[in-house]
Amino acid sequence: MNMPRSNSELNMASIQMVSTPSINENLDVAARLTKIAANNGAQLAVLPEYFCLMGLKDTDKVHVREVAGSGPIQERLAAIAQENNIYLVAGTIPLEAKQSNKVLNTSLVFDPEGKQIARYDKIHLFGFQTETERYEESETIAAGSNPCHFTIKVNELEWHFGLSICYDLRFPELYRLLGQVDCHILPAAFTYTTGKDHWEILLRARAIENQCYVLSSAQGGLHLNRRRTWGESMFIGPWGEVLSNLPEGEGFIQGTLSKDKLKEVRSKLPALNHRKL
Repeated sequence: MNMPRSNSELNMASIQMVSTPSINENLDVAARLTKIAANNGAQLAVLPEYFCLMGLKDTDKVHVREVAGSGPIQERLAAIAQENNIYLVAGTIPLEAKQSNKVLNTSLVFDPEGKQIARYDKIHLFGFQTETERYEESETIAAGSNPCHFTIKVNELEWHFGLSICYDLRFPELYRLLGQVDCHILPAAFTYTTGKDHWEILLRARAIENQCYVLSSAQGGLHLNRRRTWGESMFIGPWGEVLSNLPEGEGFIQGTLSKDKLKEVRSKLPALNHRKL
């Protein structure tokens, strides 16, 4: 078992998937990989954006949306967390929006008893167009409006997390608004085109400027809808170093949060205390 070395450490896992149009198939993959990570000592696991459904059409997610707090996807996620005695940051799932033709792209957090303890509706909606690619999330997704951070308690020690989703990564003001955290968690489905140029540098920048860990969970491969996602799920330290990564394909990475490391970085370069604006 790859357990933390002390009570001041927390073992985290990032699960990478190549999701399909089958919800049941995707949930089975998520459950299998979460179980392996938990058996390897992970105390918290993160699933990627759109982990439960990468539809053939953008509108597919509208037809399977669930009411907050009820539905087969949410029930299965709660069971996965409980069965593995793990905190589960459940990527994103489609929840009911006010508009009948849209969903909220929502990240839910479950505790080891299967209770939902946090919710974040994606605020920034991706729009991108070239001669060969077009993405316009606002056509099927309603934007959220409330930033989200959450706290868990393990071995009498509190750990503070910020939640963001994919395109949010490009907006550093969101991370500043969330305040000081131990780790920012980012489920994502970055496109191959944007990911190859921007993904790593943006993740490392968020870690460096906020002097915290960053754990990203990505989609990573060619999907049945012909969309290609970048992958490169990453665990990044508060000095900006890449501690672990998975280039593409299905699998997971693990890493350890350290309170001592956070204190070391923030004490030798107290940039957070030097802020003026």
